[in-house]
Amino acid sequence: MLIKKRRRWELPDREATPEDMFLNRRQILAAAGLGGGLILSGAVPHVAGAQETSPIADLFPAKRNEAFKLDRELTPEDVNARYNNFYEFGSQKTIFPIAEEQLKTRPWTVAIDGMVEEEKTVDIDTLIRAMPVEERLYRHRCVEAWSMTVPWTGFPLKALVDYARPLGSATYVRFETFLDASMAPGQRQVWYPWPYVEGLTMAEATNDLAFMVMGAYGKPLRNQFGAPLRLATPWKYGFKSIKSIVRLTFTDKRPVSFWETILPAEYGFWANVNPEVPHPRWSQATEQVLHTGARVPTLLYNGYGPEVAGLYTGLEAEPLYM
Repeated sequence: MLIKKRRRWELPDREATPEDMFLNRRQILAAAGLGGGLILSGAVPHVAGAQETSPIADLFPAKRNEAFKLDRELTPEDVNARYNNFYEFGSQKTIFPIAEEQLKTRPWTVAIDGMVEEEKTVDIDTLIRAMPVEERLYRHRCVEAWSMTVPWTGFPLKALVDYARPLGSATYVRFETFLDASMAPGQRQVWYPWPYVEGLTMAEATNDLAFMVMGAYGKPLRNQFGAPLRLATPWKYGFKSIKSIVRLTFTDKRPVSFWETILPAEYGFWANVNPEVPHPRWSQATEQVLHTGARVPTLLYNGYGPEVAGLYTGLEAEPLYM
């Protein structure tokens, strides 16, 4: 007899929040009034028909992978869509109208290069259609001590690694976002080291939790979420989950990430969530759950410890939690 052991983040089906409940309009409106100045009132500006006419619209809604459940209610889409870090478009949380209107996601290609059998540049829609698309429910924990929960649609990063066919000598994956200051006004700020860069070890990249995202809330990804392709690493602080990816480079040299370049004393390569390791300017012991007004204890590895802690065995001397 097959006995399935439930992961720590999984819940029985009877305890999962129904979709109609978390998307209920009255609930969204009520939630928008919480959280003080975090959430603006009013409707979210939206490019009419953009998601409906997306070249990948027929892939939605994707089948949910029931192995990935949550222990808290999903963040309503309108709340999530109005509270974004996307420095390419500005440093304020309220940059969503600029990103929504100005980010152009077609045509879009993704380059795969470095230590691979064959370098290639792939059209985004061709790439997505070559992948096993599914929906997963994930926690998202920002280094700024707030959190949300999101129904992401995408595919395992491991599937993309397999597609890229890296050489055995590659030990890291370097991710890079677009560079176009004419489209993204934040990239005109010359004191930032554009383009945005992030990186993972190959072991992290091939972990089951590492997820490439091309949709959310049952639709193609909205621009402010990092369309058309972003990363989700739910056991790490949110700045690791790079948006609007245009390049993956396989390498044997550890990438130096965007925030690590700017403030190496505060933001490191690993960025694993740990409530016992404070940021130099604030505690990480608790987090504010967006739209609820609640402050809750933060969990080691954001609650995904059993699945990822083994990735860091023997690395205890590394600054794993910054």
